[in-house]
Amino acid sequence: MTTTAAPVAASPSATAPRRTRAIGAWVAIVAGFLVVGAVLAAIAGVSTLPAQGRLDPEAAGPAGGRALAQILADQGIDVVVARDRAAAVDALAAGTATLAITDTAALSDETLTDLVDAAADAVVLEPRSRDLRLLWGAEPAGAGFDAVAPQCALPEAGRAGELTPGFLFTPGDDSGVTACYPDGDAAGLLVSDDDGHRLVAVDGSALFTNESLAVGGNAALGIGLLGHHPRLVWYVPTFADSDVAAAPTLGELTPAWVTPAMLLLVCAAVAAAIWRGRRFGPLVAENLPVTVRAGETTEGRARLYAAAGDPTHAADELRIASLRRAARTLGLGPGTPAHAISDAVAAALGADRAVVRGILVDRTVADDRALVEIADSLRELDLRLTRTTRPERNTR
Repeated sequence: MTTTAAPVAASPSATAPRRTRAIGAWVAIVAGFLVVGAVLAAIAGVSTLPAQGRLDPEAAGPAGGRALAQILADQGIDVVVARDRAAAVDALAAGTATLAITDTAALSDETLTDLVDAAADAVVLEPRSRDLRLLWGAEPAGAGFDAVAPQCALPEAGRAGELTPGFLFTPGDDSGVTACYPDGDAAGLLVSDDDGHRLVAVDGSALFTNESLAVGGNAALGIGLLGHHPRLVWYVPTFADSDVAAAPTLGELTPAWVTPAMLLLVCAAVAAAIWRGRRFGPLVAENLPVTVRAGETTEGRARLYAAAGDPTHAADELRIASLRRAARTLGLGPGTPAHAISDAVAAALGADRAVVRGILVDRTVADDRALVEIADSLRELDLRLTRTTRPERNTR
């Protein structure tokens, strides 16, 4: 007879702590979701703030341009900060103004040309290769690290004197562009003047940032170039100003049936999880001890072996039981090896040792038919051993 333990019915005093822990767990989960939501909202809020990057006229960091913008405002220049293309166009349309434009990566050729044409003067503070070819017919030419004199007739450059220009540009042969701060065939400042409409290319990130403005003649050059007119429109482009069509999203590329199919699969997965979680029903509490009949245990194990389709394991269990009985009958110790018990049985019965060892140890059981045969052989072997060692129990 075998006894197994079963769950004990929970008392009210034991249930209360579990309920408290469950409530605490749910509170922690809800709090976690709230924290994650707050963080995401904060990130979304930060993403909607004005850009505060390099050469931003309102950025006070080392790479910002607030110092130059403040100096220009103190000099009586009306500094208008435009953070989108529409605002820049409206500000330029309001009257004569100088356009200072930072990174132009988001702008198309047509948009950049229209903005430059709408301004009385235009100063590109971070000219790219595309900008140089489009507006000045020039090319980038590396960087200059030594202070050089202007060596040009531009008054603003003459007042600024020597400075380290940063990136250099190579003007075209027939471009009619004035080149200042030369370094070999390249120059640190390009100016084209078409009947008073002046276009300037200069590395503002090396000259006009907050940390660089006080070096040499940087401030004088910035004031001269950006303060050429009473109004300055300082345009900070963003990717929202781009004319390039956005790449199609994954949802736009997939067929229309994909989303409903995914939703159906998710619902099926949730339903399967609920079904698997509830299929056994609630736990049944029983008072200890619980008595289980030996026949039920044997039958339960047999059903498990049959369901697993493992006749070898079932045969091994039968063999172990037979070996234990044989060891007790022959007076062998519990640590006696299986082959030694098998040989002792063969000697007691006067049988072939190989045949007995095959029944008790060695024979392979590959299917249910072989399992039945080995079970019959084991039963017969037990009966013969009992009759041999205990003849007084033989029936007449």
